[in-house]
Amino acid sequence: MEEKALLELLEEAKKAALNAYSPYSGYKVGAALLGKSGKVYTGCNVENATYSLTICAERNAVFNAVNQAEREYRAIAIWVEANQSFPPCGACRQVLYEFSPHMVLIWGSYGGHQMSTLDKLLPGAFVLEPSKDN
Repeated sequence: MEEKALLELLEEAKKAALNAYSPYSGYKVGAALLGKSGKVYTGCNVENATYSLTICAERNAVFNAVNQAEREYRAIAIWVEANQSFPPCGACRQVLYEFSPHMVLIWGSYGGHQMSTLDKLLPGAFVLEPSKDN
């Protein structure tokens, strides 16, 4: 995937970060997920006083896409309203891997951006065969 298209996707993630609810960490995070169909699904982090109930922007975007019947993805962009950028956490990597193990990722902030593929960020991912009912 071309870097220009990924940077455009990162701009969509930046817009999604504006909707984040992050009163505890102070980090507003947005994600923009590019489906195989070409449609973009966004998500933002939603924190909770009990931290384990917090949802990351990346998983929020995936769940949004799945809810709209899209289950294959080409790329995801993650934006953090900060000077430091962060790749997806382990939980988000595993959720993304479930659907598209070779997808492209770009993550950025005011300090710059980085790119990789999911299979490089999550070697040895946990994989099960889906049941025949799905």
